[in-house]
Amino acid sequence: MNDTLVAALQMTSLDDVQANLATARRLLGEARARGACLAVLPENFSFMGRSEAARRAVVEQPGDGPVQSFLAETSFELGLWIVAGTLPIALSGDPRPANACLVYGANGSLAARYDKIHLFDVDIPGKDESYRESANAAPGHEPVVVDTPAGRLGLSVCYDLRFPELYRRLVAAGAEIFSVPAAFTAPTGRAHWDVLLRARAIEDLCYVVAAAQAGLHANGRETYGDSLVADYWGRVLARRPRGEGVVVAPIDREAQQRARSGFPALSHRVLE
Repeated sequence: MNDTLVAALQMTSLDDVQANLATARRLLGEARARGACLAVLPENFSFMGRSEAARRAVVEQPGDGPVQSFLAETSFELGLWIVAGTLPIALSGDPRPANACLVYGANGSLAARYDKIHLFDVDIPGKDESYRESANAAPGHEPVVVDTPAGRLGLSVCYDLRFPELYRRLVAAGAEIFSVPAAFTAPTGRAHWDVLLRARAIEDLCYVVAAAQAGLHANGRETYGDSLVADYWGRVLARRPRGEGVVVAPIDREAQQRARSGFPALSHRVLE
């Protein structure tokens, strides 16, 4: 056996950056104490505001700002790889920030950045809920894979989960694990969250580490929660349906490689 522990952190983020960072620090410390070498924070972990004006007030410049400083310091202090959900990072030439997922190595340095490609511009069927993420965030364009102690990690965020072609690109680039920080709505989470996560795991023979927002937020939005880790066969190894907390599960890359060799669906792809 060659097991490596990873963690998904579940939060109910507020409209208070410092309070959210304190919660994130506590949960990251718990993940490390439980043996995780890599931890994934949820989408918008540092701020879930009441208005777009409030969100713009917490946009950071690349490489500079209290949230990025917190992530660098905490990853170094804990000796922990951190997949930092998302936070708004300013872009040159666009008034809208990126919804950026930053990855910090255990030495405190920035190892990768992924800007969320698919933005949530939808009306929820049967509900009086409407979202236009693209009005306040600029889309990314490039898939990102990064080497970590847990394996080769493909980055994605929330609504990306509905676009399997992204995950095909990631697995073609060598991904063994997918991270999915999210703030899924309660209605879409109940309908689709579990099945989409397990489908991405099964079809790509990849582990999935999904870290979710859960509960009621200051802006009145309710998120679904159910943070989990699924293996390359779609089996849920650990999950937390509700409330703040930490989910920890093992990554066994040797077993994954045996499964990929014995069940070589990835090499049977015909259509690209």
